[in-house]
Amino acid sequence: PSTVLAVYGIITQQDIGKLFVAGIIPGLLAIAMHMITIAIIGRVRPGFLPAGPKSSWAERTTALRDVWSPLLLFVFVIGGLYGGLFIPTEAGAVGAVGAFVIGVARGKLNGQGILQSLLQATRTAAAVFTVLIGALCFGYFLTITQTPQHVTTFLTGLGIGAYGVLALILLMYLVLGCLMDAMAMIILTVPIVFPVVTALGFDPIWFGVIIVMTVELGLIHPPVGMNVFVIKSVIKDVNMSTIFVGVLPFVITDLIRLVILILFPLLATWL
Repeated sequence: PSTVLAVYGIITQQDIGKLFVAGIIPGLLAIAMHMITIAIIGRVRPGFLPAGPKSSWAERTTALRDVWSPLLLFVFVIGGLYGGLFIPTEAGAVGAVGAFVIGVARGKLNGQGILQSLLQATRTAAAVFTVLIGALCFGYFLTITQTPQHVTTFLTGLGIGAYGVLALILLMYLVLGCLMDAMAMIILTVPIVFPVVTALGFDPIWFGVIIVMTVELGLIHPPVGMNVFVIKSVIKDVNMSTIFVGVLPFVITDLIRLVILILFPLLATWL
């Protein structure tokens, strides 16, 4: 589940469960296309990708034993969410209880660990709710001033067609990726562009997937991808040009994936 997608659903009053389900096929498509990209890079430039030592199947099986509990929890929570057993809020509660039980059962969660978990969860929840309250107030202000209606009238009157307007909106997000993070982009722009998109006849669930993909792409593309600077701050011995060269094939791959989903909306709406 994507936090940005959940915030999009709250702002636009769309079903969050449907948004998560709509992201399954595009997510699988991303995995497949990134694997193909890596395979092509490895074939064209064999020495470019670092190769680790090969492991036997026995070693791989042994390593999997350490990840059974989070994998089980993931399958249960996400499976229950997608299967309609519980809503997103209940899924979060189920995940928290499941993680608590697993942590205690494996002896890796003591009293101090529980206290730290609660404090961190409180900080995160407070930050997210503060952002959401601001987003809802901002949306209400826009409604009073009729800003979305004016923007809709302006864009639809440009005479460039629905897909031309969509291209302008997506280009705006790519540019904003150089200036702000994903959450800020969604909160500040969705209340304005969403009425435009719905007025043009685009599916709001499909647009949610498209906008999240574009926002995340905007955070890594040259010349000022914010996430690239995050990588640089963590890996200080690699220069910026090397990082940008490394992400460029994946930028191209994601642009192709974006075009595919625009041409074939059924990939997001079918499930």
